[in-house]
Amino acid sequence: MNETLERGLPQLGMSVQLIPKLTAFAGLVLERNQVMNLTAITAPKDVAALHLLDSLAMAKTAGLESGSLVDVGCGAGFPGVPTAIARPELKITLLDSLGKRVDFLREACRALELENTECIHARAEEFAGERRESFDWAVSRAVAALPMLCELCLPLVKPGGTMLAMKSAGSEEEINSAKTAIGILGGKIEWVRDYTVPTTDVVHRIVSIRKISPTPKKYPRRFAQIKKQPL
Repeated sequence: MNETLERGLPQLGMSVQLIPKLTAFAGLVLERNQVMNLTAITAPKDVAALHLLDSLAMAKTAGLESGSLVDVGCGAGFPGVPTAIARPELKITLLDSLGKRVDFLREACRALELENTECIHARAEEFAGERRESFDWAVSRAVAALPMLCELCLPLVKPGGTMLAMKSAGSEEEINSAKTAIGILGGKIEWVRDYTVPTTDVVHRIVSIRKISPTPKKYPRRFAQIKKQPL
């Protein structure tokens, strides 16, 4: 794991001094993964590349430096926790609907002394009732179609802020299918960028959606309706 990070971090212009905290977090994930489902990726080299370096490549490509960010459906904490480690100026909210995952993330952030994080157990569509349009950034690596993801994320973003959707390369059809939803929710596609995960040949994609106007109050809808009738 260390060797992969030693090769990959300089490619991102990031310090190898991040390695101890990054590997400590990866170790906590793999340890807890033995008793609960956090990740299907378990080989240390792959965890380093496909979780840690992928998260940091997203942060570098999107220009994340400061402000407030919510990681929607954060799962095991990717990309939110590695980003919090590398970007202490960012205030990061880790949001997930599964209580056990959030409990794990609270323990991990405490152990890593990440004072720029908060861990919230809630569904995104319900959390929007409390923190509507309060974040500079919303990011999600969650496996959901982009129209659904936009309805869960964009209501949390301030006008003038940005939603970042982490997708696979070759997702043009999915992006096109989301344009109506993006417009309804007050967004506009700003750019689409592909990046190669350092130390691998894997190409991933970021869809950057700028919030240009407030999201209408009736969104987000209940999740069952979002799933049944995507915008």
